[in-house]
Amino acid sequence: MGSAALAGLAGAVPAWAKTTSHGSAAKGFDTLTGPEIDLAIAASDFLVNGRTGHAVTINGSVPAPLIRLKEGQNVRLRVTNHLDEDTSIHWHGLIVPFQMDGVPGVSFPGIKPHSTFTYEFPVRQAGTYWYHSHSGLQEQLGHYGPIVIDPADADPVAHDREHVLVLSDWSFLHPHTIFTRLKQEGGFFNRQKLTLADRLSGKNQHLSPADREMFARMRMDPTDISDVTAAAYDFLINGHSPAENWTGLFRPGERVRLRIINAAAQTTFNLRIPGLPMIVVATDGINVRPVETDEFQIGNAETYDVIVQPGDQPYSIVAEAIDRSGMGVATLAPRAGMRAAVPPLRERPTLDMTDMGMSMDHSAAPATDGAVDHAAMGHGGDAPTANPPAMDHGKMDMRDASSVDFAVGPAVDMIAPMPMDRTGHPGVGLDDVGHRVLTYRDLVSLKPRSDTRTPTRMVEIHLTGNMERFMWSLDGERLSENPEPYRFARNERVRMRLVNDTMMTHPMHLHGHFWELVNGQGIHQPLKHTVRVLPGGYVDLDLTADAPGDWAFHCHLLYHMHAGMMRIVKIRPMEGEGA
Repeated sequence: MGSAALAGLAGAVPAWAKTTSHGSAAKGFDTLTGPEIDLAIAASDFLVNGRTGHAVTINGSVPAPLIRLKEGQNVRLRVTNHLDEDTSIHWHGLIVPFQMDGVPGVSFPGIKPHSTFTYEFPVRQAGTYWYHSHSGLQEQLGHYGPIVIDPADADPVAHDREHVLVLSDWSFLHPHTIFTRLKQEGGFFNRQKLTLADRLSGKNQHLSPADREMFARMRMDPTDISDVTAAAYDFLINGHSPAENWTGLFRPGERVRLRIINAAAQTTFNLRIPGLPMIVVATDGINVRPVETDEFQIGNAETYDVIVQPGDQPYSIVAEAIDRSGMGVATLAPRAGMRAAVPPLRERPTLDMTDMGMSMDHSAAPATDGAVDHAAMGHGGDAPTANPPAMDHGKMDMRDASSVDFAVGPAVDMIAPMPMDRTGHPGVGLDDVGHRVLTYRDLVSLKPRSDTRTPTRMVEIHLTGNMERFMWSLDGERLSENPEPYRFARNERVRMRLVNDTMMTHPMHLHGHFWELVNGQGIHQPLKHTVRVLPGGYVDLDLTADAPGDWAFHCHLLYHMHAGMMRIVKIRPMEGEGA
C-alpha cells in the first residue's frame, strides 16, 4: 500500500488482516522516505496461516518497508546486518554506480555479520521498483521490499489512490532443503504429472498423441512448468495468504493505481482481477502507452503498474501460479471486511512442441523494427542460425549441438532446433483463456528511444540446462566454472538475442541497464530490466552499454541462479576514464 493510502486507511484495516503475535514479523510494510534511511536485517519468526516459520526480515517485516524516494534526490541507506552470515541489498532496476549495485563478489564484498554498510547514490529515475538480497538464498526467506520513486515533474499517470502489491512465495521448508530436493529428484514438487487416468478420461486433449509420443521418447515431462509448486509454497500478497486476505480500500469511482511487483523466488504469476479490466500504464518502472487487458503474466522481478476503476463492490486480486497449483489472493473493497468470490484454480497447462523449440508454425513474423541488417551484422563468433531449416522431428536428436558454438554435455539436455520470436505470445497456458491477455508486443513506450543508432553486432546467448538433473547455465557454462564474461565497450550499441533452449520460462535480468525490447514498435520499443523468455523461443534486446563496470546477468528464478545460471557482463570504460 502506498504511503498516501496508508495515511488515510491505517485505522480502517480490519483486525484479522493484521499480525498481532508477539515476536513475529509484521505483515505489510511501513514507509521510509527522505535523504537518510536506516535498514536493519535480522532473523525473525513469520506467521502464515497460524504456523510459524523462520524469516529474514528488514526492519522487522515481510515484505520489507516501502522505500519512497523522489527523482533527482540523493539518498544514503545505512544497512545494518544483525545476522550471523553475510548479507546484501540489490536495488533492482535502479541505475546506480556499480559499486552500489549490491552483488557480493561482483560489485562489492557484501555486508559482514554485525556490521553496517552505507549505500549512497543519486536517484535518476521514477517508477515502481524493489530491493532484495543477493546473498545465498535469503530472498526466499523474506528479504525483499518495494520501492516507489515519485517523478520530479507531474506524474503523467492520473490516479486518485494507489496500492503497492508485492507478490511472493513462502515455504516452511528451508531453501537449502528445497534446493537439495530439486537436485535429488527432477519434478520432486510436481504433483500434477500426467497419468494414465488423465489419458483415459480425455483430459488435456490439446496435447496431441504425436506430442505425447515425442515427450515420452525424449523422456521429458509436459507438466514440468514450475520447479517448486504449491506442494511446498504458500503464495502471498503483501505477506498475507489467501486466508489472511490483505485488503486495499477505495472509494467507488476512483482511479486506483496498483503497483504490482513479483518478488517471488521461483514463481511466475498470472495476474487478473475478475470483473475488473486493468489499464497497463508502466512496466519495470517505465511508462507505456495505456493498454487495457484482463490478465497478464508477470515474471519474477518484473513490475507492472495498472489503473483500475472499481465500482461499489469488492474484487478479488488473483495471482495464479503459472503451473496453476495454487494462487495468491487479496481483495480490493470499498469497505473493510468485504470479500469477493475467489475463482477456482484453472486446469493445469501442458507444454507442447512449440515449447520444445520444434514448432512448424512460422505464421508469426519476427518482431523486428526493420532497422537491423542481420546479414551485415557481426555476431562476435559463429552464432547459430535463428530459424534453421525444417527438420524431420522423427529422426531429430535433441542433443545435436551442431548449430551452437558452446560445449554440450550432461549439463545441457536439449537444444531448441527452431526457436521462434514469441513476444506476441501471452505466456504458457494463457493462449486460450477466453479474455484479453497482455503480450510483450502490446507494450509501447511513451517516449521515443534516446539512442537511435543501429546495433553494430549481435551477441547470441543460450539459456541452457538439464531439467531432470536441475543443472542451469548460460551457453552451457555455470558461474562456478568461471566462464568468460560477456564483454562490451562503453556506449556500444549491441543486440542481445536470448535463446531459450529449455522448456521453462526464464525471467532474465541485466543489472545496471535497461534493454529495449524489440517487439515491432520501432522507436517506441519499451524499456525493460527483466524479460521473460518463453520456452523454445528467443527475445531480441537492444542495449546501449553506457555504464562501465562489472554487472550481474542472470535468471531471476532464485534456484536457477543459485545452480549457476548467471554470468558477468563487463563494460570497459573509454580510454582515459580509468578502470
